[in-house]
Amino acid sequence: MEIHPGVFVSNVLPDTWEPDPEVGGEMHVLCSDVGVEAGLSRFHGASGPVEWTLPARETLMILEGGAWIEIADGPTLELRAGDIASLPAGARTTWHLSLPFKQFWVIQR
Repeated sequence: MEIHPGVFVSNVLPDTWEPDPEVGGEMHVLCSDVGVEAGLSRFHGASGPVEWTLPARETLMILEGGAWIEIADGPTLELRAGDIASLPAGARTTWHLSLPFKQFWVIQR
């Protein structure tokens, strides 16, 4: 919620999460403003790998669980809770998640 121009505050109560139509799981968006979007993603149930091509640079921090991220024509990352990574725009990725999984992300458009 924008409480003042450019100032966003939120709470991750259960009713503030919504389905993520792009990759599955659920998301909670903190802010979506010109040039940047930030929020949380989480996965609880069993699912297969998640394929996603990044629309812009994404910087993330794993909060719970872990992820093995294959980057096409690039390295494979093994991330767990506490790890931070930044991936370039256009990266074609395949995510294998250790559940339950939660991450904080920032997409710089």
